[in-house]
Amino acid sequence: MTKADIISEISTKTGIEKVDVQETVEAFFKVIKTSMIGGENVYVRGFGSFVVKKRAQKTARNISKNTAIIIPEHFVPSFKPAKVFVDKVKSNSKKISVEA
Repeated sequence: MTKADIISEISTKTGIEKVDVQETVEAFFKVIKTSMIGGENVYVRGFGSFVVKKRAQKTARNISKNTAIIIPEHFVPSFKPAKVFVDKVKSNSKKISVEA
């Protein structure tokens, strides 16, 4: 499912114009991005958490040149689904795999 599919489905279910839904969805994503860039986590109850994780400094190998590279500590965005969400996906995918 793409962002366009999500916008179409929300528009169909709510009766709101696609342009308005698109602006809302874009604003939602922008708020999440801006918050995470600022180091702030975003929690959506019943859906999941968008969290910023810290990766420690580590030494990596460049196999082709046979050299060591130091990768400095850095932050990466991550999504952790809510337990309720995970349970629903698990129970639904069991039904799908049995039918397939």
